[in-house]
Amino acid sequence: MHKVKKVEVRPGYRLAVTFDDGLSGEISLADRLFGPMFEPLKDPSYFAQVSVDDFGVVCWPNNADLAPDALYRQVASM
Repeated sequence: MHKVKKVEVRPGYRLAVTFDDGLSGEISLADRLFGPMFEPLKDPSYFAQVSVDDFGVVCWPNNADLAPDALYRQVASM
């Protein structure tokens, strides 16, 4: 399993991610911010509270998270 080492917020609900093997890229979450866990992320200041936990998972304070393997596949296919 790949782990995210670094995440940075970009305009337009985008994230720049860097993985443990050096792969990096940007992903857009603009069309994925729905449902009880992700709806709060529509607030740009809340979206900006993104972090990487000890397991290399991109997450927010409300426990919304993004699976690193899915992110890795998406970035690798760009």
